[in-house]
Amino acid sequence: MAGKSFVQITRDVSKALDTLRAETPEAMNGFSQLARGALRDGALPALHKELIALAIGVSSRCDACIGFDVKTLIGLGVARGQLMEARAICTYMGGGPTLMYAAEAVRAYEEFQEVGAKVPA
Repeated sequence: MAGKSFVQITRDVSKALDTLRAETPEAMNGFSQLARGALRDGALPALHKELIALAIGVSSRCDACIGFDVKTLIGLGVARGQLMEARAICTYMGGGPTLMYAAEAVRAYEEFQEVGAKVPA
């Protein structure tokens, strides 16, 4: 596969986040609590919340966000069609530059599918 690897991106960022957790535990624990609270099932199911998170990651052109969100979505059982429709909304709202990162979300999905959505530490 040519280009960047979302498996490698998430692996590298996870390692850097481990350093942040070790050196700034209160801040990182606070962020983790915020993430868990925001993403848990509620009026919106967790899968829908992760699709929203992916849309924001795509719109923000954040490779690590795309990688982590797609990996999580696969774990939540996202269907390819759901990911594609979310990607279409991103493109509609963000235009051409967002389309380029929406394509990256598809690449991330395919890459994580190839490795069984497992990202070794």
